Amino acid sequence: MPSKLTRDEVLRVARLAHLELSESDVDTFTEQLANILAYASDVQQIDTTGVAPTSHALTSGPMWREDRPEPSLDRDMVLKNAPDARREAGLFRVPKVL
Repeated sequence: MPSKLTRDEVLRVARLAHLELSESDVDTFTEQLANILAYASDVQQIDTTGVAPTSHALTSGPMWREDRPEPSLDRDMVLKNAPDARREAGLFRVPKVL
C-alpha cells in the first residue's frame, strides 16, 4: 500500500464512480481518504494473537422476541389519511419508481 494517497488516485476513483469533484473537493477528499487509510493500516498492526475469529460482533446468539399477534392500524382510518388511495380496493397508490 502506498504511504501517501495522491490527488491523481482520488481523481481516478472519482472518475470510476462517475463523480464530478471541484478542486477543493479533491484536496479535501485526498486528505480525508489518506487519514482513513492510515487508520486502517494502524488497525491492521494490532496484535490479535489468541483472539478467536468471529462472524458477528455479538457472541450470545440471536435475540428474538416472542412472535405474537398484535392489533394493527385500522385500514379505513389509514386509507382516509392517504393521498390518492383506492379505498374500495384497500390499497395505497404511489408514484412509479424506476
